[in-house]
Amino acid sequence: MKRVSVDIGGTFTDCFVAWGERYVESKALTTHQNLALGFNEALKNACVELDVTEHELLSQVDSVRYATTLGTNALIERKGPRLGLLTTVGFASSVPLSRAKGYGVGLSHKEQMDMPNAQRPDAIVPIPMILEVRERIDFKGDIVLELDEEDLRDKLRQIVDKGAEAIVVVLANSVVNPIHEERIREIFLEEYPGNMLGAIPMLLSHQVAGRKGEYVRAMSTIMDGFLHQVMYHGLGTLELNLRRAGYDKPMLVNHNSGGMAQLNSTDALQTVHSGPVSGIAASEQLAGQTGLGNIVAADMGGTSFDIGIVVEGGVKHYDFNPVIERWMVSVPMVHLVTLGAGGGSICKFDRMFKTVQVGPESAGSDPGPACYDRGGLYPTVTDADLLLGYLDPANYASGRIKLNSRRARRAREEHLGEDLDLDAVGCAKLIKQTVDSNMANGIATELRTRGYEPENFTILAYGGNGPLHACGIARALGVSRILAPPFASVFSAVGAGSMSQLHIHEMSTWTVLFDANQRRFFEDYASFNRNVLELERRGREDLLRQGFAPEQIHYRLELDMRYGNQRVETAVVTSIRRIDSIEDVLRLIEEFHTRYGERFGQGSQAPEAGIRINTIRVCSFVTQPGIAFRDLAPGDTVLAPPAPVGMRDCHFVGHADVVPTAIYDEAALVPGTRIDGPAVVVTKATTYLIEPGWRYQAAAQNAVWFTRIPG
Repeated sequence: MKRVSVDIGGTFTDCFVAWGERYVESKALTTHQNLALGFNEALKNACVELDVTEHELLSQVDSVRYATTLGTNALIERKGPRLGLLTTVGFASSVPLSRAKGYGVGLSHKEQMDMPNAQRPDAIVPIPMILEVRERIDFKGDIVLELDEEDLRDKLRQIVDKGAEAIVVVLANSVVNPIHEERIREIFLEEYPGNMLGAIPMLLSHQVAGRKGEYVRAMSTIMDGFLHQVMYHGLGTLELNLRRAGYDKPMLVNHNSGGMAQLNSTDALQTVHSGPVSGIAASEQLAGQTGLGNIVAADMGGTSFDIGIVVEGGVKHYDFNPVIERWMVSVPMVHLVTLGAGGGSICKFDRMFKTVQVGPESAGSDPGPACYDRGGLYPTVTDADLLLGYLDPANYASGRIKLNSRRARRAREEHLGEDLDLDAVGCAKLIKQTVDSNMANGIATELRTRGYEPENFTILAYGGNGPLHACGIARALGVSRILAPPFASVFSAVGAGSMSQLHIHEMSTWTVLFDANQRRFFEDYASFNRNVLELERRGREDLLRQGFAPEQIHYRLELDMRYGNQRVETAVVTSIRRIDSIEDVLRLIEEFHTRYGERFGQGSQAPEAGIRINTIRVCSFVTQPGIAFRDLAPGDTVLAPPAPVGMRDCHFVGHADVVPTAIYDEAALVPGTRIDGPAVVVTKATTYLIEPGWRYQAAAQNAVWFTRIPG
């Protein structure tokens, strides 16, 4: 297998190259003004290690796969076209009112406790750009009011005259019957053919989100329209860059659903958070191949700390109404929790609690932490790690970034010195203790709110800063073992290279499997099977368009089910693709009963309230070979540590005095090598910090176990 996979983060662009039996990892600073520049530098570094030219490499690989932050950055910076919204008469206020949740959605728990000072996010579609059209379809899909085409033509002229650069159409119940949305597009093209108006895109909500819920479906379509332009140009630039370098195959883009597709089959909204989701995909694959069981994916990069859960058996948690930035949307996305706790997270004084606050703002890659000496003025987590002695100023990022400790001290003095009665080292210790505690609390909260205990999970600490803070996270979390996985510094890029091509299609339904009032079971098998067939057809067409044969395509049926009118829905993955008899209905009910009990406790089931399917979801996918992981068990062979390459004075939380610390190089990555802390292992890719009281043991493929020393 020859493959290039890339994760473009807020600070670093990570590149992972599979070249036959060789695996190479490489990093470069992200160049936000032109993502291709950072990719080219990371790829060049990998080519030097492989001793091939970039043209030779790109002309031979089977694919190049991108996970990107383009969409995330565009939302933060509000870089997008002027949008117009056409909606059903009477629904113009749905988006501005935002289900009365607009003040709180997307805010941290601390900010939600101070709602009087909360601010609504700036509207993506201004109120004057929201126009109503006369039409109405009811919940069953029956036409109540025919589309007034003359009124529509007038509204189209108005919205174009107001300067709309993209138009989104969100009509009530269009997911049940899209006839009016489709007719609006036809009339738009009649009134404004491409040769007159140019390339103004029109997005129809039923094609973006298949479930009911006008507000979340509207926001999904609006955000997709807002991101369409920046994604088209940004990813188009990356594709042209590949063409010039000799790559002649379709570029693949990772999705936040846990799959990937060609650029021409990718919606802009699917790229948001695709980088961290790729890390969760790598965690799932690692667990499946090595038998690690339950896993917490803990990705500490330069900008953020991302948490995901994979339980034994490879079952990922999904959000079906995730919050992106400050808006709730209606797209299936792998569940992810993001904290402002990366290496570039800016540290400020918290005047309420008289301590240091870490994040959520980040210095990013430009200017970056103060110690990068590129114009950064604020102290960050990386500056604290440097002042504590953990980082080698001359050998950071393979020596490509020279760290300036004087700049780190000055940033601390200017922004924290007057408020904290601590010297530079004491302040750096407080920063490290705070960020480690924040990450540990995030993991504990995420697990315990879902009914899990941290000690029943293997925690993977990866990303550029994961191995550096692994012991601190484990100590604060109260666990005695943590794993830095293979290729830890670029683990999300590894996941980007292992995803299967996948498309998810879903539709809302009102399918009552058991009617508690009439004591009757579901009998309209043909309508259910017709809906499943339609969703399979959509997924099949997506994958056939990308060159796959019909026999390569697999399907997975998922149903969102609930008891009666409960608000809580439970996703049930079922092997039943068609309902042909009452036995199939009873099997579905039993699967739901079992899944509900696993989630909420046996005995909590309530079949007497009735059982209903609200959403039918079909995942269409083509499995492809991924990265091969080896057995990561520490093994019985224990090797003495190699000779240290030097000594350095380091400072550790809980230790008042400076601690002379041995420094090791990549020789310490030989499987079986055991080192008792304190020690620092510096490699080309990352830095492993072994704190006092902890033990380091190297495993296969440069994986490292951190365990607490008994006693």
